[in-house]
Amino acid sequence: MLRLPEFSYHSPRSITEAVRIIADLNEDAMVVAGGTDVYPKMKRGQFSPRHLVSLRAVNELKGIDPNHRDGLWIGAGETLHSIANHRAIREIAPALAEAARSVAMAQIRNVATIGGNLLVDTRCNQYDQSYFWRQAAGFCLKKDGDRCLVAPASKKCLAVFSSDTAPVLQSIDARVVLDSRDGGRIVPVSELYRNDGIDFCVRRRDELLRALVIPRGSFGWRSIYLKLRRRDSFDFPLLGVAAALNLDRDGVCR
Repeated sequence: MLRLPEFSYHSPRSITEAVRIIADLNEDAMVVAGGTDVYPKMKRGQFSPRHLVSLRAVNELKGIDPNHRDGLWIGAGETLHSIANHRAIREIAPALAEAARSVAMAQIRNVATIGGNLLVDTRCNQYDQSYFWRQAAGFCLKKDGDRCLVAPASKKCLAVFSSDTAPVLQSIDARVVLDSRDGGRIVPVSELYRNDGIDFCVRRRDELLRALVIPRGSFGWRSIYLKLRRRDSFDFPLLGVAAALNLDRDGVCR
């Protein structure tokens, strides 16, 4: 049986408290929301934080507001179930609701958050194994090793990003709101990621994903999300494709 390693658990009640704890603990800390990806990877020895900062009690990370001054505001702590079934999201960004509904199974969607899906760790068949498996096969570049086992000549990790919601949010020009002890910033989803299996996101370690915003200019766009996976009931995508069209009243694509 795989067990969680020892760690200290922190449960802040506000964003201010959360970003202070994250900044103070620095590289020893990891943020957890729903935990559907973090806890299994801790059991497999892929993540080994000394401190976990839980965001479950931070109510400022909740809420869906289609009347926000910047557009449709979605708190990063909202569950994928809420995203998939919220009336405003289904009307304004139907592909986002569909992408959220396609993630895993109902039990996971009831716990997993939109923020967690946007920042989900990259995946690889050589990496997503137990510590004992990886120890026997040889550790890889992403964790504990010094070479990529998929492409030994590669100088960077080739683990792939597998978020279902990120392609949709990029296609409709969404932005994310990042908070830190030094202040906040807004980053377009199209600029949030890097082509690197290890350092795949521009979010700094001391930053907290607070919310995502769909601008009013994207309201009413025709959008769709299509997903290829081995098992339709559960698996991560082998391929995820999002498309959005801004059509005028005459049906001309703008």
